[in-house]
Amino acid sequence: AANAARLEAADRFRNALLAAVGHDLRSPLASASAAVSSLRATDIRWTPSEREELFATAERSLARLARLVGDLLDLSRLQAGVFAPVLDLVWLDDLVGPALAEVGDAAAGVEVEAPADVPPVVADAALVTRALVNIVGNALRHSPEGRPPRVLVRESDSAVEVVVVDHGPGIPPSDRDRAFVPFQRLGDTDNRTGLGLGLALSRGLVEAMHGTIHAEDTPGGGLTMRLALPRGEIPEPLPSPGPEPAA
Repeated sequence: AANAARLEAADRFRNALLAAVGHDLRSPLASASAAVSSLRATDIRWTPSEREELFATAERSLARLARLVGDLLDLSRLQAGVFAPVLDLVWLDDLVGPALAEVGDAAAGVEVEAPADVPPVVADAALVTRALVNIVGNALRHSPEGRPPRVLVRESDSAVEVVVVDHGPGIPPSDRDRAFVPFQRLGDTDNRTGLGLGLALSRGLVEAMHGTIHAEDTPGGGLTMRLALPRGEIPEPLPSPGPEPAA
């Protein structure tokens, strides 16, 4: 009975994966293929602006495809327990700017509050940036027009937090754990928002660095995501060696 239950759970996961991948990977692949085929056509004379638009379409589609495949591979490594972050001292306030830049123009209105005296954390800078991109992107998708999210960096006990605050519809407490499960798109009404891996992958990456991510209500309505990582200490410099003893 236990084996049957595990097989049934694995079958459900595989079916969910195939259903999600079937649409979300096919869509950017079809767009890129159509753009390249149009550029190769010999019976159509494209204007320079039309050619540029086709190249841009192919580039965007292939970038989206690469992100989806990367998310799937990283999630599989996390679930297999073979994902090894490279830990070092990292200042979280230094990573907010690059994360917002990666999100793109949609993040232009995001407010940032990051005091200069926040201590470093022990983390992998690339993985923290990736988690922040997913969290901020999720907040932007659900934020009402004219009320962009806020990003706060603050010290908390033995950790340092990045707090992403939005004023969207929020998530009921009973559904918050599901928001971190792969292939869940709570509140989304279409399939253009990806495989629903962003928050699941972000939590897995942060937990691999001994940190935490959790969601809570925003006062006045909305969702607040807290990413916390263990505070690190800057090592004391080694004492300089004294003069060589005389022979």
